[in-house]
Amino acid sequence: MAESETTPGSDAKKKADALGVWIAIGAGVGLTFGVIFGQIALGIALGAGVGVVIGSVLASRGHGRRADRRDPDA
Repeated sequence: MAESETTPGSDAKKKADALGVWIAIGAGVGLTFGVIFGQIALGIALGAGVGVVIGSVLASRGHGRRADRRDPDA
């Protein structure tokens, strides 16, 4: 087993990592819209906010964890 699987709190770290990914994606999309509309700071802020919301919702629902979806008999 890998060390990250046995470390207490590793699930919390995975959720935090996933949240960080969604914040980065949201900020990137927000930057794009900010450049288009001439409001870069506002676009980044709104995009990061949307990223936080999406990341939190997906983390609370448990999406993206492939180990939960595996067939235990396989």
